[in-house]
Amino acid sequence: MARSIWYTQPGVAEMRTAPLSAPAAGTALVKTLFTGISRGTERLVMSGAVPDAEKARMRAPMQEGEFPFPVKYGYCAVGTVEIGPADLTGRTVFCLHPHQDQFIAPVGMLVPIPDGIPARRATLAANMETALNALWDSGAGPADRIVVVGAGIVGLMVTALSARIPGADVSVIDVADDRRGLVESFGAKFATEASQASAGADVVFHTSVSAAGLNTAIACAGLEGTVVEMSWYGDREVPVRLGGAFHSQRLKLVSSQVGQISPGHRPRWDYRRRIEAALHLLADDRLDALVADEIALADAVTELPRILGPGASGLAPVIRY
Repeated sequence: MARSIWYTQPGVAEMRTAPLSAPAAGTALVKTLFTGISRGTERLVMSGAVPDAEKARMRAPMQEGEFPFPVKYGYCAVGTVEIGPADLTGRTVFCLHPHQDQFIAPVGMLVPIPDGIPARRATLAANMETALNALWDSGAGPADRIVVVGAGIVGLMVTALSARIPGADVSVIDVADDRRGLVESFGAKFATEASQASAGADVVFHTSVSAAGLNTAIACAGLEGTVVEMSWYGDREVPVRLGGAFHSQRLKLVSSQVGQISPGHRPRWDYRRRIEAALHLLADDRLDALVADEIALADAVTELPRILGPGASGLAPVIRY
């Protein structure tokens, strides 16, 4: 029997139990260690705010149920292969699977976690994949002046990667001063307003999911600079200031979304290669600080409404199995 978490109505989660069949050829049984909770995406799912036009694209691998409710959702599972091919049995793997204490998945979906990366940190793989794809979309390179607006989990992932680019000058803008230490630990500068950040940025990443943040990002870009919009707003309208210097500065506003591989890499990269690269990029002990909220599976039904509630803040929560 497997226990899983379902979103059943706005703001409500429910634990359900269902039998598991024996693994068939080409599949494996995985015992879950941790699953990561995506605050942004799962907040939309739990609130029933997935737009009709996006329901097919928002569907997660191995999802059960349909939007809005009831739906079993999630895509950041890390566990140990209990039954499967000899080369995988006993290995710790990452899988795009909803919150469930054990599951059967196609072997091709199981990505072995590199040695030395803890299972808990490996739940950040999907976020790292998002950050990697955004860097590809941005075209950022050595010695560029880079600004990240929003120091949530995705913004901090982008910061961690950007700060590894040789000679890059990276600044992060966020209204929450308590993110300063994390930002500086990655080798970037922290600011609470645009005037304190490096001016005339070559590339600006926006991750704050707010109109104010997007307008700040536009204001930070230099002549012919690129603004990479990473926020997902669901069905909300967003007022954007496209007057002022937007046209005279010839700015580029680029959408980045992890569902497609960045066009410049698509001819050579597939999804498997990208997630494997994301896992290897997690070989950085500083990233452990991003997994900040851990709850037990037994408490998840009562804790998820708090973690995913309107206005709830924090970094990457995980469920412990």
